[in-house]
Amino acid sequence: MGVDALVKKVLRDVGINEERFSLQWASAAEAPLFVQHITKFTESMTALGPIGESEGLSKEEVQERIQKALDAVSSQKVRISFGNASKAVRKDEIWTTEHIDEIINTKMEKSLASLSE
Repeated sequence: MGVDALVKKVLRDVGINEERFSLQWASAAEAPLFVQHITKFTESMTALGPIGESEGLSKEEVQERIQKALDAVSSQKVRISFGNASKAVRKDEIWTTEHIDEIINTKMEKSLASLSE
């Protein structure tokens, strides 16, 4: 769940629709659930259209923003902040999506500040 919150925050911060990312779990014994997840995601992407279209960005702008996001999450500062946020989640032992999202967004704010610039 923490990775999900981090990726969505990074996408939001660079101006890419966060709905373009989905992380769902299904075991090998849950083939119908896997099919549901893939079908739902495919429908969502079809509705959004090509990347950049729903965001109002040119191909070049999309490439620049994705590179900016990749550079940010590759930085040691962001990886350390994410590790600290993960420790905070484990310490709290509150496993709701809302709580994890709040911790990730709060703890990662400073290290990801350059994305919003």
